[in-house]
Amino acid sequence: MKVVKGLDVERYMGRWYEIASFPSFFQPKNGENTRATYTLNDDGTVHVLNETYANGKKVSIEGTAYKADPKNDEAKLKVKFYVPPFLPIIPVVGDYWVLYIDDDYQYAVIGGPTTKYLWILSRQNRLDEEIFNMLVQKAKDEGYDVSKLHKTPQSETPPEGEEGPKDTKGIWWIKSLLGK
Repeated sequence: MKVVKGLDVERYMGRWYEIASFPSFFQPKNGENTRATYTLNDDGTVHVLNETYANGKKVSIEGTAYKADPKNDEAKLKVKFYVPPFLPIIPVVGDYWVLYIDDDYQYAVIGGPTTKYLWILSRQNRLDEEIFNMLVQKAKDEGYDVSKLHKTPQSETPPEGEEGPKDTKGIWWIKSLLGK
């Protein structure tokens, strides 16, 4: 798997919109307006806030990302979340490898050591079809079965702030384990 080398972590910080991904058990099946916000912590780790809207409710989970090997310049990160979100007691760690990012840090392909998970992210909630197809081809070139890629619905105007009811009980997380 080719991985970005020399990722400028500070430039990577901020909001990213999920343009497409492989469906996974840890994300709501009907999520819309899915996005991630990354903030650099003083200790060099990254605060991760993943948000989506499912069944009209905003659902989110927070975690921490860190370099898998601090001595290596490859963009291989680990992301740790505590689950379930309503009673965060069990740490779950996953791989977050930046497989591609453009020179302006506007869109990226994220995967891991296997081809099980894939995300296409963008700074904007919409991505030009030509750029999207180029990113899909990059994933395909790395061995991903891009036929499993699911485009994430994004509103014309992305939701901001805390409007709308929130799923504070983590029901989405339980449903996702049940495949709903």
